[in-house]
Amino acid sequence: MAVEKKAAASGAANKKTVLVTGAAGALAKRVIARLHGRYNVVAVDFRRKVETDAGIPSYKVEMEKRGFEDIFLNHKIDAVLHIGRIFAHESSRDRRYNANVLGAKKLFELCKKYGVGQVLIHSTYYVYGASAYNPALLDESHPLKASEVTMDLVDSVELESLANIYLWKHPELHITILRPCNVLGPGVRNSMSLLLSHTFTPVLLGFSPMMQFLHVDDMADALVLAFEQNKPGIYNVAPDDYIPYQRAVEECGCKKLPIPGIPPVVPRFMSSLLNWGAFFPPYLINYFKYPVILDGRLFNETFGWKPKRNLNDIFTYYRKTKLSAA
Repeated sequence: MAVEKKAAASGAANKKTVLVTGAAGALAKRVIARLHGRYNVVAVDFRRKVETDAGIPSYKVEMEKRGFEDIFLNHKIDAVLHIGRIFAHESSRDRRYNANVLGAKKLFELCKKYGVGQVLIHSTYYVYGASAYNPALLDESHPLKASEVTMDLVDSVELESLANIYLWKHPELHITILRPCNVLGPGVRNSMSLLLSHTFTPVLLGFSPMMQFLHVDDMADALVLAFEQNKPGIYNVAPDDYIPYQRAVEECGCKKLPIPGIPPVVPRFMSSLLNWGAFFPPYLINYFKYPVILDGRLFNETFGWKPKRNLNDIFTYYRKTKLSAA
């Protein structure tokens, strides 16, 4: 028995220790499940202490606060998968900025201080901005224009800018930035998932931009693959196929709720008036008017990744949820 315990302790000591932020989210939970057993995982979330499997320490802490450094003191962190981010509908603009930008800066500085050898950042395609002048396909070199359209995406753009600075100034951190398209599936609580979960879903009259959708399990696979292969850089993560937004609404079993798309003040006013901030926020109105289609070839070719779930697999979950609730 003593020999077995010693061998188990030795095995754990030889494994990499991976810190995963946003552990309460559906995506992070799937990533943790994939890493558990092969790595020592440390789970962190700002919302609550997450219930985890045996052997996975879990912490409730805000990254910009002093207590966050204690995790680096108590664990020899080899890699960080930064998945956690406060969404616009979850907090005020100032609170989001402190958590998402200043918290990320604190994270990068702690990684430098404690010799962390790899950092992976989960970003968003929103950073590109939605515009009538966007090219048909957006590759990773396209300027990040979201903050020119709305102040509510400043924290997302500045987080990426900060990560870019550390990517080039501190190559020893081996930073990888992933920009996924809309991630959907069981447990996902982002704006698009909440929107498609509703029975009545707003659509803008005269607009139905092409959109890309990715199953949360495929995104979890992409994160783990990027972590294990450790090829620093910036990558779009998206499937090759796309679908008009209003068709996606139909496929998810939603009933369309048409609202005027022009002038722009009308849908924004209706969103605010009807308290649709969580699923159809005013600052995302342009994304329901103009396409933001990602060119995901770089990630696919670099990591040998391809999504396993198709659009029907993604939309079936939302259809079944509505049928079971009927």
